[in-house]
Amino acid sequence: MHIIAQHIVPELENPQRLSDYGVGIFASLPSRKQWKKAIRADRILLDSQIGQTGSWVQSGMKIQVLAPLQDSGKVYEKQLNIHFEDEYLAIIQKPAGVPVSGNQFRTIANMLAYNLKPSEQIDALLRPQAVHRLDAATSGLLIVAKTATAQLKLGQLFAERQIKKQYQALVSGDTPARGEIKDPIDQKPAFTSYQKIRTSPSIKNGIISHLHLQIKTGRTHQIRIHLSHLGFPIIGDALYGRPGKVYKGKGLFLAATHLSFVHPFSQEVLALDIPPPNKFALFVDRERQMWERFQAN
Repeated sequence: MHIIAQHIVPELENPQRLSDYGVGIFASLPSRKQWKKAIRADRILLDSQIGQTGSWVQSGMKIQVLAPLQDSGKVYEKQLNIHFEDEYLAIIQKPAGVPVSGNQFRTIANMLAYNLKPSEQIDALLRPQAVHRLDAATSGLLIVAKTATAQLKLGQLFAERQIKKQYQALVSGDTPARGEIKDPIDQKPAFTSYQKIRTSPSIKNGIISHLHLQIKTGRTHQIRIHLSHLGFPIIGDALYGRPGKVYKGKGLFLAATHLSFVHPFSQEVLALDIPPPNKFALFVDRERQMWERFQAN
């Protein structure tokens, strides 16, 4: 039994049910669905006892998350780009269109054992585990734990906002040069800041803005929701975008391009940057060329 995250309940005005209180507290369980699933799997301890959805949470209680039982049999043999790896953790590049985990076979979770070397640490996980989420449609840098202790420490770094994540996106419209978005998501605080890198003309979009983005909170679909609320949806976003702004076969134009944090064991500062996918430049060039031909006629 490995404890991968822990939380001490602060002063509460009134007791809350465990199924409601824990949503969004732990980086490894960001959604209500994932939180309830973990409770039903007996992975949540409340003062060292197995918690139930109807258990009451009160001030001073200790909530702990147990590592999931792992099926070591599923391995999807697809090569991934590995940007960093040691005995404790790895940073991989997630392709667009592949979910981090889930019921299907083609997931990052099932690709990790094929790509990463087994850890020789005493608390090595049976299978490496991603410690945060990227939407299936989003590409980019993803942190993976190889030991139970690394999983716990990385979860703490996320909870303390000690891991810096930055993204790049193409959006429909001419955004301000920079800005901040603080609209709550699911009644929880959410903070996204952005800076415009460049713009390009487009017949369908009017203007395409290439943005550099940073988030200080990790709500589900945060960047996509915030940019849509601002009136500049990400190009290719079928869920939050505008009708007609989804391009067949192009996917979502959102990529996690920067990660930086202090390695929880070596204390080395890890700072990794990757360029956005080639499709960003190819799409902008094609849209500009179409606009120029239109203007010439």
